[in-house]
Amino acid sequence: MKKGVAALPTEQLFRIPTNGVPVSLPPLVEPASELTVDEVRRYSRHLIIPDVGMDGQKRLKNAKVLCVGAGGLGSPALMYLAAAGVGTLGIVEFDEVDESNLQRQIIHSQADIGRSKAASAKDSVLGINPYVNVILHEERLEAENVMDIFSQYDLIVDGTDNFATRYLVNDACVLLNKPYVWGSIYRFDGQASVFWSEHGPCYRCLYPEPPPPGMVPSCAEGGVLGVLCASIGSIQVTEAIKVLAGVGDPLVGRLMIYDALEMQYRQVKVRKDPDCAVCGENPTVTELIDYEAFCGVVSDEAQEAALGATITPKQLKEWIDADEKIDIIDVREQNEYEIVSIPGARLIPKGEFLMGAALQDLPQDKKIVLHCKTGVRSAEVLAVLKSAGFSDAVHVGGGVIGWVNQIEPEKPIY
Repeated sequence: MKKGVAALPTEQLFRIPTNGVPVSLPPLVEPASELTVDEVRRYSRHLIIPDVGMDGQKRLKNAKVLCVGAGGLGSPALMYLAAAGVGTLGIVEFDEVDESNLQRQIIHSQADIGRSKAASAKDSVLGINPYVNVILHEERLEAENVMDIFSQYDLIVDGTDNFATRYLVNDACVLLNKPYVWGSIYRFDGQASVFWSEHGPCYRCLYPEPPPPGMVPSCAEGGVLGVLCASIGSIQVTEAIKVLAGVGDPLVGRLMIYDALEMQYRQVKVRKDPDCAVCGENPTVTELIDYEAFCGVVSDEAQEAALGATITPKQLKEWIDADEKIDIIDVREQNEYEIVSIPGARLIPKGEFLMGAALQDLPQDKKIVLHCKTGVRSAEVLAVLKSAGFSDAVHVGGGVIGWVNQIEPEKPIY
């Protein structure tokens, strides 16, 4: 498999031949009755494109699009959806703007730090286009509210960054027969597709099962090139416009893969899986499920290892001050360690434990204290150590972020 798929290394791609013939789909929405004089002036560069024209722009005006998330992908998506003249934009977002967001989440500014992301995004959208109706859903998207929220919109743009929410979005869209535009980013790699079970495969057809917990790092753990968000987010908006207006050949049944380092785009055909659990011929998922349990935040082994073996940053500080015989091990990556570290901690990345290379260098006369960024990776390493006989090993709940927040607030977080 080529390098461009590295963002999701455990997910299997299904390929079918293509004859290269574009597949046009009917417009998703009916056109609005008219455009005002001001709207004609604003959208004139769209109106003179034959494939869009007055009819297509009226459809965009009449469209209701929901963007799940106002972060890395949601930022450019919302801005370009607003600029394009989508009449109603919904925003699902529960988080607040953090300084570490600003490297890529361009819908927010320095002045928005600490504000609701949804409110900040709304201000930016209306600053771009005051003719857009913006609806805020300032809540976490969950199985309890997703059907009610999604039912209010014609199309969903998925800007989420975790597997549990991606499967939730997919299943809700299949059950409601809603098309949605999906995107994924990691470091220098991006992917995008349009999932619409009425006309092609869904997300589960492409990725039937989530990867094992901890196998695929999040952007918070592995990083992402800021401008990559704009590249994939703009592709998502392009696909949304095509579906809404019924123009071109949408990415239904195709996965677009982008490698920014090599500046290469390629496509993989995706077939509709007849055995798909949610959109197949005999679906087994006929209602929403527990997606956190389905995807798992940490493995069962890690959860079991962490029981009774999790300490707080304050406890670690007390051990350091008391000169306890401990070996503090940071299981993050080198570049993370260089940003911020706990005093006295030495770096042994998680991968070295998983391969077994690090075990022989661990002391037998000291208590091992593991930590990572938030506690997820260190719990996985803790399970490895417990199984190797280090029964008194512990890890720091909250990781280095908890340490900075509680012990050394003058240090940076990321």
